[in-house]
Amino acid sequence: MLADPRPRVIAIMGPTASGKSAIALELAQGIDAEIVSVDSALVYRGLDVGSAKPSLAERTMVQHHVIDVCDPWRAYSAAAFANDARVALESILARRRLPILVGGTGLYFRALLDGLAPMPQADLDLRARIGADAKLRGWPALHATLAAADPLAAARIHAADAQRIQRALEVLYLTGKPISYWQAQTPVPTRPQWRVLKLVLAPRERTVLHERIARRFDAMLDAGFLNEVLTLRALPQLAQHPAPLQLPALRSVGYRQAWEHLDGESSQTLFRERAIAATRQLAKRQYTWLRGEDGVHWFDPRIDLAQIEAIVRGFLRAQ
Repeated sequence: MLADPRPRVIAIMGPTASGKSAIALELAQGIDAEIVSVDSALVYRGLDVGSAKPSLAERTMVQHHVIDVCDPWRAYSAAAFANDARVALESILARRRLPILVGGTGLYFRALLDGLAPMPQADLDLRARIGADAKLRGWPALHATLAAADPLAAARIHAADAQRIQRALEVLYLTGKPISYWQAQTPVPTRPQWRVLKLVLAPRERTVLHERIARRFDAMLDAGFLNEVLTLRALPQLAQHPAPLQLPALRSVGYRQAWEHLDGESSQTLFRERAIAATRQLAKRQYTWLRGEDGVHWFDPRIDLAQIEAIVRGFLRAQ
C-alpha cells in the first residue's frame, strides 16, 4: 500500500468544559505541535475570562492561533475563520510542526475541513430589526414565522434558539430563499488536503459535564467575569451600539446573560442559573453535532488519557 503523502492534522473536538484545552496543551508539548483554536468566542478580543481563553502563560508554552483576531463589535464569520485557520495550518506545516485543531464550534470545523455552502454575509442592521421584533413578539412567534416560510429549517431549530432563528430569517429576508435551500447547495466533495485524526473528548456521564460546567462558571465569576463584561460595556463601540446583544461576540454563552444582569434584568442568583443553563444547552447542541460526525474516536478525558496518547502515536507513525 502506498503511503499517504498528505500532511497530518489532529482535531480535538468536544462539548464545552470537557477538558479539551488542557489535554491539547499536554499533547502539544510532547509532540512539537501548535494549537489552532476552533472556538467562536476565542476569536474576539476582550472576551477572556468568560470564554475560558488560554492564559498568556499557556500561549507561551505552546503557540496558539486564531485567538484575538477580531474586535467584539465586529462580525466574524465561519468563512473568515476557515481562511484564517488555513493560513495558520499552512504556516505550522511549513515549519514542520504538527497542527492541533482544538474547539467545539462545529460550523468552524465544517468550514475548514469540508467547505461551506454559499451563504450571504451577516447584515447587522437587519439582525437588529429581527432582534427588536423578537423583543416585541418573542422568539417562538418568530419561529412560527420561519416555519411558515421554511418548514425544513424550522423543524431543525428549537423555538427558543434565538441565534439560529435570527440567522434563518436574516438569510430569508436578504435573499428571498430559505436557509434550507442554501444549506442544500453543498460544495462538491473533494479529497481533504490534510490527513485528519478526529478525537472527541466527552465525559460518558452527562451529569459529570454538568458539574464541570457549574464549577467552571463559578471559577469564572471568582476570576472577575462581571468586571470583564463591565469593561466591554464601557468600550465606545459597544456603549453606543443600538443593539449590542445582536452582535455575535455578545451572543456567546455567559456574556449575554451577564450583559442582561448588568442591565438589571436578573438577580445575581438568576444570572448564574441562566448562564449555566445556557452553557448546558450549548453542550447539548455540541453533542448533537458530534454524533453526526464521521470518522471520530470518542474518549472520556478523565479516564482514557493513555488511549488518547496511544492513538495519537499510532497516527503519527502510520504510513
